[in-house]
Amino acid sequence: MEEEYENAFREASSIIASMKRCIEHEWQRCMEEKGKYLLLVQWERLEDHIVGFKESYRFYDPFPVVEHFERVSIKTGKTDG
Repeated sequence: MEEEYENAFREASSIIASMKRCIEHEWQRCMEEKGKYLLLVQWERLEDHIVGFKESYRFYDPFPVVEHFERVSIKTGKTDG
């Protein structure tokens, strides 16, 4: 069913991209575990996912693990010279 899932997600990808305040998204297939995927979606605000997109979920059963992360700066503050 992996091929069917991937084809369905390719169609769903355009829906994700069209969601209000969705900045970008990427989809990755696990190299070690067949049938495992990772979807990373960058939203303008947490609420855009929780209120806007997440409430419209109807495809997944069981519902996937959803976690929210924020970017952490990796700048060291050091300068050359």
